[in-house]
Amino acid sequence: MKTLQVVSLTLLYVLAVNAQAISSGKCPQPSVQQDFDPTRYMGRWYEIMKIPNSFQLGECCQATYALSNGIVLVRNDELLANGTVSFIEGTATITDPSEPAKLQVSFFEGAASPYWVLATDYDKYTLVYSCTQFGVVRVEFSWIMSRDRTLPKETVSELLDILNGNGINTVMFTETDQRPELCSSVH
Repeated sequence: MKTLQVVSLTLLYVLAVNAQAISSGKCPQPSVQQDFDPTRYMGRWYEIMKIPNSFQLGECCQATYALSNGIVLVRNDELLANGTVSFIEGTATITDPSEPAKLQVSFFEGAASPYWVLATDYDKYTLVYSCTQFGVVRVEFSWIMSRDRTLPKETVSELLDILNGNGINTVMFTETDQRPELCSSVH
């Protein structure tokens, strides 16, 4: 029994260090975008807001998606505080063709995370949610992104309302700095 407690506490510690949105209870099961069209979703998206996390430490964050042989190629870029551009590449796959808005994204072999598109109009905004369950603890991530470096406050408010309506706490969301004079080196 003591070993199980040590393992559980270690897991909770690792989660606490690696993500700020840790809660007890089961992951919410929000509705995803109906009739999701992955082809229309491809291209560049600029991060407007997010639940803070340990794997994104910069500003000017953006994601670029491209279809290749049925797999979505993912590239995330950000500008770090020291002025360098950092990026990571991975893949995303649709695990159930009947729910194409529920993808699994992987940046490291053997480690995939949910990437659920809750809402998008393909041309201006997208709302993404991810939740992973670890026993009685859940770890949540979420992003509001736009095709442009800005998004009207009314649209942001509507997207946050979708999350709140699904029992997802939005208090921790932070804005991402997308000022052109700061972000010009991130392509």
